Amino acid sequence: MSAILEIVHVTRRFAGLVAVNDVSFALNEGEILGVIGPNGAGKTTLVGLISGTLPPSSGDIIFKGRSVTSLPAFRRARLGIGRTFQIMRPFPGLSVLDNVAVGALFGYGRGTPDLEEARQKARRNLEFVGLSRFADHLADELGGPGRKRLELAKALAMEPKLLLCDEVMAGLNHVEIDEVIGVIRKVRDSGITILVIEHVIKAIKSLSDRLLVIHHGEKIADGVPDAVLSDKTVVEAYLGKRRA
Repeated sequence: MSAILEIVHVTRRFAGLVAVNDVSFALNEGEILGVIGPNGAGKTTLVGLISGTLPPSSGDIIFKGRSVTSLPAFRRARLGIGRTFQIMRPFPGLSVLDNVAVGALFGYGRGTPDLEEARQKARRNLEFVGLSRFADHLADELGGPGRKRLELAKALAMEPKLLLCDEVMAGLNHVEIDEVIGVIRKVRDSGITILVIEHVIKAIKSLSDRLLVIHHGEKIADGVPDAVLSDKTVVEAYLGKRRA
């Protein structure tokens, strides 16, 4: 398999804090890579570095064979890097449909130039994530699970080649988690490569082809889920020494 994304010795400093420290890994096309680690480990910072909302202090980010390290977020989005956000902020005053249409207008390539065409694409993505019946509701009226699905629909409307999912299952119950896992699998089956951050171990283990573990900003493990989750260093750092 060929790598769609390569992270090469990437570091991000905030004043005296090193949030991501010399991290390197590759993500293959068609793969689901799960990223786990304790709170504050640097996982969301890593997603910001890949998507372009944060510049690295050093290192290189290569997407589809091209360095995108110096490109702003909107340029990366047009190349095919999409993301969801851990803190969900729908566009206020807009319907669920038009929230998703915004993604279609500004996504891969140069987006969809026609508003009606963007809305048609938005309806297809709302159906894909199971939000069709809320299309004409104000996005502000959605509860937590609905907003999670809206984040996915907005990102998918941008037609990404690589989708970065930041805790899309946080706060959901077991039934809702299973539903979101099903949606993410459908996304991968549609040809999109996925990097997903998640704390729900059972969910991330069943979903991921590989797991990457970040601790204190450093990569401490990268491999198949069973091997990673049984690694003593990972158990002590993330699952607790009592499990070691």
